Amino acid sequence: MKPAPDREASRRDKILNFDPSGVGDSNAGIYGLPFTPAEATIVLIPVPWEVTVSYSAGTALGPEAIKAASSQMDLYDPTIPDAWQIGLALEPSDKEWHNTSTNLREQTAAYIQYLEGAESALTENDVTDLLNRVNEQGENLLSWLKQKATTYLDNGQLVGVVGGDHSSPLGLLHALAEKHEEFGILQIDAHADLREAYEGFTYSHASIMYNALKLPQVKKLVQVGIRDSAESENALIQHSNGRISTFFDSFLKDEMYEGKTWKKQCKKIIAQLPPKVYISFDIDGLDPKLCPATGTPVPGGLEFEEAVYLIKALVKSGREIIGFDLCEVAPGNSDWNGNVGARLLYQLSNWMAVSNKIAQTPGE
Repeated sequence: MKPAPDREASRRDKILNFDPSGVGDSNAGIYGLPFTPAEATIVLIPVPWEVTVSYSAGTALGPEAIKAASSQMDLYDPTIPDAWQIGLALEPSDKEWHNTSTNLREQTAAYIQYLEGAESALTENDVTDLLNRVNEQGENLLSWLKQKATTYLDNGQLVGVVGGDHSSPLGLLHALAEKHEEFGILQIDAHADLREAYEGFTYSHASIMYNALKLPQVKKLVQVGIRDSAESENALIQHSNGRISTFFDSFLKDEMYEGKTWKKQCKKIIAQLPPKVYISFDIDGLDPKLCPATGTPVPGGLEFEEAVYLIKALVKSGREIIGFDLCEVAPGNSDWNGNVGARLLYQLSNWMAVSNKIAQTPGE
C-alpha cells in the first residue's frame, strides 16, 4: 500500500521539523505527533460509546485517557525504528455521540438493575421504548462509523477504532466487508461476545462477534484468551463448522505449564487465520493487573508482551492486518489504564503498517 503523493509530501515536511526525542506535546496529536487525519497513513477513530455495559462504566472516556497518556511515551521502537514516521493521527472525539451515550447509559443502567430483580418503577412500555431507542441509536452509530471509515479507506488510508465498549467497532467491520471479499478476525478478549442481543440490546458489547459473523465476508473468527463464556456461546462455537476457533485461556495456560512454548501456541493460533486479518482487541484480554479499571475484568489473560508477540508473529507469517480496534479501556482512578492502552495501541498501529509494507523492521 502506497500513500497518496500529496499526503506523503505533507507528512514528510512535518517529519523534517519534528523532534521525536523532544518533550511530548499534550496539545499535539496522539503520542505528541504532528500529523492530522487528512495527511495520516493510519487514522484512529475514537468511538466514545458504552450504552450497554452491564458491569462497570467508564470506557466512553477510554479514547481521551489513551490520548492523554500517549504524550508521555517515548516513540522509539527497536523492532520498527522509524515507527513514529508512519503517520498516525487520532480524530477528535465526537461530543455528540459521547453525550448520547451518557444520556442513554443512565437509562440502561436502571433497566439492567430491573432485569437483575431490583425494585424499579419501570413499566413494560418503558422497557420496550428504551430498547427501541437504544437499538435505533446502535444502528445509527454503525452507519456513522461505516461512512466515516469508508471515506478514509477510499482515500487509501488505514483505519483503527478506539472504543468505547466492544460494540463500538461494528461499523468499521461493515466498511471493510465492502472492501475485501473475505477476511478473518483475531479476537483477543476475556469474553466470547457471542450473545444474541444480550439483555435485549441488538448491538450489545456482549454481541459484537455474533453481529460480526453476520457478515459473509468474515470467513473465520479466532478467539484468544477467553475466560468467560455462556453455554449458548459455546454451543455456537461447537456448531460453527470450524468457522469459530476458540483458544480458551485455561487451555493455553495448561499447555504452557506442560512445556509448550508461546511461539508454538501462536503458530497454532495463526494457522487458523486467512491471509487478511482484522484484530479486535478488548483490553480485558490482558491480565487485569494491566487494565484494572476495564468494565468486566476476569482473572487470567495475556501478559502485555505475549499479546504483542502474537501480533508480531501474525505479521511475520505474511498475513495482512486490514484494520483493528482497541476497546474497553477505562481511565479509572489513575493514569495506568491509559498508559497501557496507549502502548498497546502504538503496537497495533505499527504492526498494521508493517503488514501493509508501509514500515519496515530491521533486516527487511
